[in-house]
Parts: sequence; structure tokens; C-alpha cells
Amino acid sequence: MTDSTTIHSIGYDIFASSLDDLPTAHQTLVNTINQYSYCIAENDPEFKASLQNADVLLADGIAIVVTVRIVDGFKIKKIAGADLHKYCLDKLQKTNGSCFYLGSNVSTLQKITTHINEEYPNIRVGTFSPPYKTVFTDAENAEMLAQVNTFKPDVLFVGMTAPKQEKWAYANKQQLDTQLICSVGAVFDFYAGTVKRPSKIWVDLGLEWLGRFIKEPKRMWKRYIYYGFIFCYHLVNQKFNKQKPSFGK
Repeated sequence: MTDSTTIHSIGYDIFASSLDDLPTAHQTLVNTINQYSYCIAENDPEFKASLQNADVLLADGIAIVVTVRIVDGFKIKKIAGADLHKYCLDKLQKTNGSCFYLGSNVSTLQKITTHINEEYPNIRVGTFSPPYKTVFTDAENAEMLAQVNTFKPDVLFVGMTAPKQEKWAYANKQQLDTQLICSVGAVFDFYAGTVKRPSKIWVDLGLEWLGRFIKEPKRMWKRYIYYGFIFCYHLVNQKFNKQKPSFGK
């Protein structure tokens, strides 16, 4: 179901407003969608459900923005996970709020904490590095929830790579004592400085994906090239099905 801040297109309710219009309810789940996650979700029902049932789904990719325009004529703006992250930190700085980073490794989390203490001294920050594995045991999951809920952050950032982070956030949403739950993936490395985000020029041109591909071609070729062709196939199907006439019996 859509509201004034959301449009329904390509099978999803996608956020189409400013981050200033983010919901303020407790346990608000924010996920992102790009061409890669769209393609993966087509073959992963659990992942697709986590995207479709998010309270807010941001278009984190120019391919999604263009497809929504071509298929349904809606004009929306790309809002990257990094944009969401900065918005939240700026707001927490003003309100003396708190945030928690769940994911990545201890070294990266230490860099994040140091960076926040320097750049956003009014923010109280907590972190926890869960085991690096595909599926968590009940005891491991309970420990993750306990770490977050003991801290009681205003904003929880989850960075365990897609689709694991989205699935985990959706499955555990009701048990998390926080206002905003944000699945932000690569943002952990961007903010820690372990991976450099493409410059503002690439971002403003809508070519952030190309900047990342040039920096890490071996790691990113499949995400952007291989899945780019698969996404184009889905785009054509979406457009064709929109235009296909229906005939009564």
C-alpha cells in the first residue's frame, strides 16, 4: 500500500520523497534496492519479502531510477545508503542521539567509532561484530539482539552485505529496541575509509556504479555487468507487460 511519499513500480513500493519525510515510528525498517538486489530477489523469495515489506525502500541505484521512469513514468531520485547514513548522523548530532553499528569486523568498527567521535562528538556510538557466517545460531542471534537492545540506539545500522543484512533486519525487526533500522552494506567500509566511495563527480553524474567498477573491476564486474544484462531483461519484460493489451473472454 502506498502513501504520499511512496510510488508503486516494478513490484515494489519505492520511497519517492525527501529523507526529511522518513517515518518516525519505533522499529522503522529502511532497506535499499538497486539492479543487483532486484535480480537476486527475483530468485530469492525471502530476500524479496524483506524488500517488499520494508517500511521505507530507497532507490539506491540509477538503474532503478531510470527503470521506474521508463516503465511507469514516475520521477524519483536516487538515495544511496551513504546518503541515508550521513543524513542520520547529521540529525543525531543535532539531537545528541545515539547509533549502533552491527556488522563488519572489529578493526573497521574501531575506525568508524574514531571517525564519529571526531566528526560527530555529540553522538553516542556502539558497535558489535557478529560471526562471519551465512546463518547464525540461535545463541549468536540472541547475542546480537542483546548487544543492540542493551545500548538502545536511536538508529541501528546493519552492515552484513546483501541479502543477509536485509533478511536479518526484517526477521528481527520486532525484537529490536530502536527507532530506525537501516541496512546500509558498503557504507561501513566507506565511512571507515577502508574502501573509498567514488568522488562526488561520479555520484552527481549518476555514475557511482562506474566509479566503483573502475576501482574494483574483479569484484564488481558480475554485479554491474552480468547482472546489468539480467536487469535489462527484466526491464524489457516489465515494459512489455505494461503495454501488452488484455483481451476479454
